[in-house]
Amino acid sequence: MNGIFGLDAYSPAEIARRVENVGVTKARLPMTTMAILGVLAGGFIGLGGLCFTLVASDPNLGFAAMRVLGGVAFSLGLILVVVAGAELFTGNNLLVMAWATRKISTAELLRNWLVVFLSNAAGATGLAALVVLSNHPAMNQGAIAITAVKIAGAKTALPFWEAFFKGVLCNILVCLAVWMAMASRTVTDKVLAIVFPIAAFVAAGFEHSIANLYFIPLGLLLQHFYPAAGLDPMPHLSFWGMMGNLVPVTLGNIVGGSGMVALVYYVVYLHPGEKDHP
Repeated sequence: MNGIFGLDAYSPAEIARRVENVGVTKARLPMTTMAILGVLAGGFIGLGGLCFTLVASDPNLGFAAMRVLGGVAFSLGLILVVVAGAELFTGNNLLVMAWATRKISTAELLRNWLVVFLSNAAGATGLAALVVLSNHPAMNQGAIAITAVKIAGAKTALPFWEAFFKGVLCNILVCLAVWMAMASRTVTDKVLAIVFPIAAFVAAGFEHSIANLYFIPLGLLLQHFYPAAGLDPMPHLSFWGMMGNLVPVTLGNIVGGSGMVALVYYVVYLHPGEKDHP
């Protein structure tokens, strides 16, 4: 089919097989390698969050312009993960394809998710601490600090089911971005495949568990150790408020990425009897 239309990209069926094979490799990485790559991914996503906050702190931008430009800036995070190489929990929800074809076991799948999630958390929260120590939030006369605390406060105030469904929608787009990047043969193709879905989820205000492990700790640190003058208290911004966000968002991310992307494409392209689909 690609030959007919002259497309220099992998077909959806080829992407499915590539995702399956990559899933096997990822699930069987040595523990140390997996953890280090997970820390890198958490830091990379945090850098995307840093860029988003910088854009969001500009009061001269209109609502739609700020959300879209902020989303494009946030795309840096997944671009670094995919192109530079790292292990990201939300993207690794696609390992369900290899699990569904029985190429990896349930234990291998859960091991990957647990190790990668915890190491992502270390990388993202570690970057938040470095950002505070660097005095970066003082830029724009402290507007970045104020914006960061407001972002964190809004996330921790979300009701459970709202956070859950925003998590579902977020990881549909994230896993589709990774899926399309797997169709690419060049770095430029990968970047273009990533930017639009990621910009869309950020602009729409959906929730990403690993990004929140940067945004919320940053807000907590700023609220306690770098108070922004004139900022109203954020009653929900606490450790338990963070847990109240991460639980539904993480569950939603798993449902969106594993159930609504990985399993759907498994049924279409890898389920017995469907493997010859063009």
